[in-house]
Amino acid sequence: MLTITALTKRYDTGDLALNNVTLSVPAGQVLALIGPSGAGKSTLIRCVNRLVEPTSGSVVLDGSDITRVRGKALREARRQIGMIFQSYALVERLSVMENVLSGRLGSVGFWRSWFRRFPEADIRQAIGLLERVGLETMLDKRGDALSGGQKQRVGIARALMQNPKLLLVDEPTASLDPKTSRQIMRLICELCAEQHLATIINIHDVALAQQFVHRVVGLRAGAVVYDGPPEGLTQDVLTTIYGEEDWTATQKKDDEDAHEAARDVAAAVLGGHP
Repeated sequence: MLTITALTKRYDTGDLALNNVTLSVPAGQVLALIGPSGAGKSTLIRCVNRLVEPTSGSVVLDGSDITRVRGKALREARRQIGMIFQSYALVERLSVMENVLSGRLGSVGFWRSWFRRFPEADIRQAIGLLERVGLETMLDKRGDALSGGQKQRVGIARALMQNPKLLLVDEPTASLDPKTSRQIMRLICELCAEQHLATIINIHDVALAQQFVHRVVGLRAGAVVYDGPPEGLTQDVLTTIYGEEDWTATQKKDDEDAHEAARDVAAAVLGGHP
């Protein structure tokens, strides 16, 4: 369980990036953060794992207040938090397998990691995760030889190698085409359900969030202005989050995406073509 209480971030310039944000994310729930650029979505994620220092408030993961720890205790806390990046953050000269195993760097000794001598259990886990994300035939392929969707799958497997309790995901589909975006979102949600992870996804695509996540939190000017189910994102609510706009097209796109996803499932089950 992740519990965020009265989290506030004010930068030295005086800008208020987060304004008294309070929310809880139980294990197994996938929560989407939506809102306009500058609303505080990325800042919130980075305050949770202390890449950005909050000004006040608390972030408690399984009873431990992450905002209060320092040094070794902070490193231990971060090991429980997996992160999936928009830019993939792979070491492109390394193989797929080596990139996935880098998720264990915080748990194995320096020299073992330096010489890439990972325990057999870690290697088996990495192979299992690569099978799960559909990259079992690419273990030796270099990171720079992968497509965007493949790189994101490596990033997912690497984050899960930490055996985290919390998964933070920053714009996982921003650089991907619509079909690959749906596949990546579906994969993240399935894996989080399988591993019973509390998950926060920062995402711009409202229709994609509505299609896959359990819960949506809308931020505007650093404050929570909506917290509820995806189906609660009416035109009035979207206007509250983003400002005046005709949201009919967004809701229509959501219906079309749902229909296309249903066709994909039917094709996979029946062996036909969409």
